[in-house]
Amino acid sequence: MNENLFASFATPTMMGLPIVILIIMFPSILFPSPNRLINNRLISIQQWLVQLTSKQMMAIHNSKGQTWTLMLMSLILFIGSTNLLGLLPHSFTPTTQLSMNLGMAIPLWAGTVFMGFRHKTKAALAHFLPQGTPIFLIPMLVIIETISLFIQPVALAVRLTANITAGHLLMHLIGGATLALMSISPSTALITFIVLILLTILEFAVAMIQAYVFTLLVSLYLHDNT
Repeated sequence: MNENLFASFATPTMMGLPIVILIIMFPSILFPSPNRLINNRLISIQQWLVQLTSKQMMAIHNSKGQTWTLMLMSLILFIGSTNLLGLLPHSFTPTTQLSMNLGMAIPLWAGTVFMGFRHKTKAALAHFLPQGTPIFLIPMLVIIETISLFIQPVALAVRLTANITAGHLLMHLIGGATLALMSISPSTALITFIVLILLTILEFAVAMIQAYVFTLLVSLYLHDNT
């Protein structure tokens, strides 16, 4: 079991070629574009959830920030659907890869920072030096604020990677323990199986919460720079 503990996190290949791009594109099939005058119940529920989330998330933004609505809604749908599909047996979760999460976090963070320096130059520079700072602390505070600024996309990516990876590893370990205990102690195996079911339910909630948290933090970075 220890040898295959991280096997589910390896990039899948077909005929020696990585198919991660196809896996990343797959969630878009779950959200078809409505082409009817009256939508069915599934599309109606999807549209209602998207509208509810967008109203809640974009309420704090001005007109410049609200131009990011489509991007942020696409981001939360992509991360949420990818996390949920990764809970299926024998599936691959792209959001367990730190490189992919950094690929999402860095461009979005950089876009918000560039908007801040473009539209609110004085306010953006003022973050590096709080008002009333003693002169001898100015160099140290500038360095600290610069490091804290550049660590934001790393924190975004690491948070998403760590939460999704930890949940999958815990499910893998408890599932392996349940199989091992079935022939030794069926009563104990039943208890671990119940724990596994509860953990799976928790992971469904974590998958959605992490998508919301990732998008919400990007939205807050955008709000601070617009």
